[in-house]
Amino acid sequence: MKRMTRVTMLLASAATVTAVDAAVAGSSKGVYELGQINVTAPAEGGSEFNDFGGSTVPNSQMERFKTNTVDKALDLVPGVNSSPSGNQRNDSNIFIHGFDRLQVPLSIDGVRIYLPADNRIDFSRFLTDDVSQIQIAKGYVSVLDGPGGLGGAVNLVTKKPVKAFEGEWRSQADFGRTGAFDGFKNYGRVGSKQDDYYLQASATWRKVEGWELPASFTPTSIENGGRRDNSESNDWNVNLKAGWTPNATDEYSINFIKHDGRKSAPYNVEPTASQRYWSWPSWNVQILSAATKTEIGDDAYVKTRTFWETFDNAIDMWDNPAQTQRYSTSASRSIYQDWAIGNTVELAKEFGSLDTLKLASHVRRDNHGEWNDLFTDKYGLNGTTTPKSASCATTKTVSETCFVEPKQNSTEDTYSIAAENTVHIGPRFDWVQGASYDWRHLNRAEEYVVGQYKSGTYYEPYWINYRLTNGSAFNWQTAAIWRYSDTAKLFFNISDRTRFPTLFERFSSRFGTAASNPDLLPERAVNYQLGWTNAFAPRSQVSVLVYYALVRDMIQSVATGKSYTDPISGKVSAITQNQNVGDGYRYGVDFALDYALAATLLVGGNVSYIHNVLENPTDPTIQQTGIPTVKGMVYASYNPVEALTLTPSLQFADDRWSQKNQVIGNKSVNSYVKTGTYLLANFIAEYKLRDDLMVSAGVRNIFDHEYALAWGFPEPGRTFHIGMKGTF
Repeated sequence: MKRMTRVTMLLASAATVTAVDAAVAGSSKGVYELGQINVTAPAEGGSEFNDFGGSTVPNSQMERFKTNTVDKALDLVPGVNSSPSGNQRNDSNIFIHGFDRLQVPLSIDGVRIYLPADNRIDFSRFLTDDVSQIQIAKGYVSVLDGPGGLGGAVNLVTKKPVKAFEGEWRSQADFGRTGAFDGFKNYGRVGSKQDDYYLQASATWRKVEGWELPASFTPTSIENGGRRDNSESNDWNVNLKAGWTPNATDEYSINFIKHDGRKSAPYNVEPTASQRYWSWPSWNVQILSAATKTEIGDDAYVKTRTFWETFDNAIDMWDNPAQTQRYSTSASRSIYQDWAIGNTVELAKEFGSLDTLKLASHVRRDNHGEWNDLFTDKYGLNGTTTPKSASCATTKTVSETCFVEPKQNSTEDTYSIAAENTVHIGPRFDWVQGASYDWRHLNRAEEYVVGQYKSGTYYEPYWINYRLTNGSAFNWQTAAIWRYSDTAKLFFNISDRTRFPTLFERFSSRFGTAASNPDLLPERAVNYQLGWTNAFAPRSQVSVLVYYALVRDMIQSVATGKSYTDPISGKVSAITQNQNVGDGYRYGVDFALDYALAATLLVGGNVSYIHNVLENPTDPTIQQTGIPTVKGMVYASYNPVEALTLTPSLQFADDRWSQKNQVIGNKSVNSYVKTGTYLLANFIAEYKLRDDLMVSAGVRNIFDHEYALAWGFPEPGRTFHIGMKGTF
């Protein structure tokens, strides 16, 4: 089992994005190994990219750059960027080599976070203090990790105790450019590691009172500047973990994670923008899981992961900016109640020193439940033209629930079987081949249409049972890794993967402005990658990754040529439909360098370039939004004295396409505009009062630069923070 032991050790190590904290990042201290996915790590000593071109962000780096949320942590990685959705949802999307959250699965400890309705995950809701490392697969996602890895994958690995008794607490306060208090974050963790078991409990609470716009922002009729209207949020999570380790190789663990969040949504600052006044009283995720690893003899193991996952989400939709009135058909409370149950089994067998075979199976059932609480009777919900009550029709007074839709359910099963074989051609050369077969079975897809009056005629409410369609896909991949020295390697891989469309993409009516498409085909991408890394000196490395991705049957929303007129507001909206709009390709390069100029000074950074092309689109005006052509960062980490660390940094990106949704006259008009160029100067200072107590302070966007990553949604100006961390 010599080779398997070496691979297991490498999997437990954390490949650094930069070498800022190589000593911590290069070890497995505090990493919950059962929560890791199949991302092979580089040789010890660290380098930017792992054997397949992915990266790992250690907690030490998230702490050093004060990235409180996952989207901000991912922005540190070459080839990865985050971007706001640019609409009323106030959520953060991420892109890996141009593939977004629909094409890049997110997992916590290997359990996929999947929202079966639309999978529009808000990456800014997930906090980083309790994350030991973020595993990032780029382009090549192992088939062993299940379906959906079209262009990458992100896995949040939580912490695990390593001492008989240990603990940690962190506190941080944030302030705007004028010194106004913007919010706080508190984190605490206690744990115990004994000879044959471990226990841990942790909790995080982050409350944002709001954030301030740059001083140069020009007020509009929507936003007067200063603190951004409706920019507050509140998130907390708990993580409970118990594990049994009967020997040095086997481990059995039960985990409970609960996240509760709520948020408001800033409005588009442009007066001509199409506005919706939304807020989220709940955005909650809960996971109960059990993970095991059992070694069989000296050359085989079996891993299992079983989970129960829930997602509860509510959106309050209002008719006025103050969010006090609900009287139209577009004002409601939209409620989602989702759950998923599933299991993963992975088997591995070492055949001497020449071959390693791994097999995996994935079974998952997703159930999506939704309904609306409606606040108007204009559509004749009670079967007459007479409102149920005076406050319940067209009056702009109290918001009274007039009608609660029956719960609509959709149920879908997803399966996958996979095999991955690694031929160890020599002590320094591996050839990997993988294949999987995924299939999906739609059991139920319902929608309820409320009754309504049109031209004096009453139409009874009715149910829609959408036509049930299934899908399947074969995936394959191969990779070659040549570790030609103790510090350097060259790798090449190809991955051909599929992504099934969500329920939203197939069936959502989008408040009457979209047509369903049950026959929507899955997207498919072939990723080619060539990379080289060299950890040429202590705390120093250089890495280059070149990639090309060919995407087929791309899914986008396109205009059908038809329109919808709201019977109350009279607003005319174009009816759209999700279609397979054509093929496309993208290519680019990721580069990273870290160099220890001296024992007290480390400098480095990374830069990415990407070029996107959409071929023969159904709608020639379509642009791929949210992806900057060039993006990167540079930093320095300086220790003038042993206890003090000073970290200045620059983050930069050029412009990106953004969707421009306007109301001109009485019509909704969509177009595209470029925005988002920025150069942000940041600075962080950390001082150790003693080995177990540290204080920190910093400033982001030092020069109060005004920029917007999405049209009409400016980003924060200069912000300050102070913090303290204690360990025992």
